[in-house]
Amino acid sequence: MQEYVKHIASSLLVTAIGVSNLSAQSLTTYGTPGLVEMPTANVLKDGELAFTASAFGPNYRYTATFQVLPRVYGSFRYSQIKNITTLTYLGGDTFDRSFDIHYRISDEGKYLPAIAVGLRDFLGTGILSSEYFVATKSFGPNIEVTGGLGWGRLAGRNSFSNPLSTISDQFDTRTKGANKGGQLEIGQWFRGPTSAFAGVKWEINDNTTFYAEYSPDLYLGEAINTGIRISTPINLGLEYHFKSGLKLKGFLIGGNEIGAQLSYVIDPAKPGNPGGLEEAPRSVGQRNRLAIADWNNSAKGGGRDAVKRVLNARLADEGMTLQGFSMGGGQATVRVDNVRWNNDAQAAGRAARVMATTLPPEIEQLTVVFQDQGVPISRVVTQRSDLEELQFDYDGAWRTLARARIEDAHDQGRVGELGETYPYFDVSFGPYLATSFFDPNSPIRADLGAQLRLAYRPAPGLTFAGQLRYPLVGNIADSFRVSNSKIEPVRTNAVRYAKQSDLEVNRLTAEYIFRPGKDLFARVSAGYLESMFGGVSAEVLWYPVASRLAVGAEINYVKQRNFDMLFGFQDYSVATGHVSGYYDFGNGFFGQLDVGRYLAGDYGATVSIDREFNNGFKVGGFFTLTDVSFDDFGEGSFDKGLRFQVPLSWFTGRPSRKTISQTIRPITRDGGARLAVANRLYGTVREYRGKELRDSWGGYLR
Repeated sequence: MQEYVKHIASSLLVTAIGVSNLSAQSLTTYGTPGLVEMPTANVLKDGELAFTASAFGPNYRYTATFQVLPRVYGSFRYSQIKNITTLTYLGGDTFDRSFDIHYRISDEGKYLPAIAVGLRDFLGTGILSSEYFVATKSFGPNIEVTGGLGWGRLAGRNSFSNPLSTISDQFDTRTKGANKGGQLEIGQWFRGPTSAFAGVKWEINDNTTFYAEYSPDLYLGEAINTGIRISTPINLGLEYHFKSGLKLKGFLIGGNEIGAQLSYVIDPAKPGNPGGLEEAPRSVGQRNRLAIADWNNSAKGGGRDAVKRVLNARLADEGMTLQGFSMGGGQATVRVDNVRWNNDAQAAGRAARVMATTLPPEIEQLTVVFQDQGVPISRVVTQRSDLEELQFDYDGAWRTLARARIEDAHDQGRVGELGETYPYFDVSFGPYLATSFFDPNSPIRADLGAQLRLAYRPAPGLTFAGQLRYPLVGNIADSFRVSNSKIEPVRTNAVRYAKQSDLEVNRLTAEYIFRPGKDLFARVSAGYLESMFGGVSAEVLWYPVASRLAVGAEINYVKQRNFDMLFGFQDYSVATGHVSGYYDFGNGFFGQLDVGRYLAGDYGATVSIDREFNNGFKVGGFFTLTDVSFDDFGEGSFDKGLRFQVPLSWFTGRPSRKTISQTIRPITRDGGARLAVANRLYGTVREYRGKELRDSWGGYLR
């Protein structure tokens, strides 16, 4: 039991970053809504993210489940199974990665149960592979009954002929051969013998829940070598709900195997401090009083320079850097770099309030231009009288949106640019953490070291930057994994880079971002573009200010860097490039399609889907298929992965543009590998375009 507790506690450190967020749903050892091991027709609340760790017998399972849509959740699971023997695994510890998907067909009614269908381990090696139809019905406030039909692992005990055979006799047979994982075994879904499963959930009180279920899973593969004993189909569980939202479950599997489980559910849409901890915005007073009271006003003799000085100081207090200022003819424009606010409409509102409390009374039109690296992206035009009228209005934010204009800022040029803005120099020094996942000998590896970042910008858009790293402690270089790739090893030599480097020139680049025309952005980068490749990269992006659609193209010519990550190159060079389409589907869903040539010379496409919440929390996934065959690709069959981005403000409640990001690939191979160039244009400019600003406009007057 001590070993169970150790494994579970280490895997759920993520819960320490969460906030209290009670969820009504219980989770199975597979990390999905259900009883002990059997699924139910239930789902999480839309957008919820659940983390689970369970341990019993030879099984350790670590699962993340995301409620993608109100009726659909998906799960990624990493399992350790000790000494398993199956058709494809002949003893020894197995570290397995698997994916699940569950669809709720219908909701529970007064008389009818909720009904759902699901696939377990549908995109993995198939060790845990099963499919099911399930129905769940509540009886009173505390009792919930579930029953269903299962295939695969859920058809081991008291099985009977497949009822789907009435459709086709192809459903009679389920075969399983050698599988490197990562392939959709559609021909096996809902095939072969069928078994029934059932269970009941009893909420004893607000904190304690009891579970009992009938399970057809015999654990045949595990039983051969591990000594696991399944002597009864009855599984029992007892769960305690802590006030923090953490749930601890103890359970008995098969009459003999005692296990434990921790689970935690968070709602990305609900941060720890949903109201925010920022200071209140400036109140916009009457202009005639401003003319009398403020020394910086031109009516008092301060003039433009005095106004600029006060604007600069007040914008700095609001987390924005003034880079340009012009005033005349009843209108004024500020060009700012937003360094604090992750809600960009809120930044626009704060900047407009600063202008309204600083500028002379005759200035009516207020324009805020958002810039990144000195490049103008979009502008927000507001009337001063609208701020005065609506600042305390109950629905003032949306009424200001109806009156404001969001426009492209390609024509802004360097009008009113402040002389002290350039040259710009920035240096930062601090720690870094590099991670490596799913090495069978050590599933999580990491290096902690010191990092120095330098940036020099002599003119708008032109940046010379470097990032140097020195690892201090860690174990990535201790891995025994070596590349066995049948194609060019563009990524699978990562361990060799870790072993043969100390001081790393992680990046060393010259970059120029500019505006070739209306709704157009362009980037040219050269140097050591990432840790493994250096060369030249060029990109252009068409992104109309009010459009959901953006289209871009990128071309690169790069050489593979030496393993010491200093200044040398290896012989391998390649020309790569992609045409990319980006689309905002609404409701927080974003899609991306990249078609082109990858680093190993293979041709194909990457499909990405992300769900982003209004606070910047993002969860997504992607897959890449190229002309590399599944056999040549190797384990995993094709490139795929999950990614998330959590804004620092989600934890602290204080505005910040800093984020914590991580991409997790079940297996890293060489097919479908893309250059990791920094500052791709869509990610740089998207948040300042019209659709994004409008979606976050609720914060404009905050």
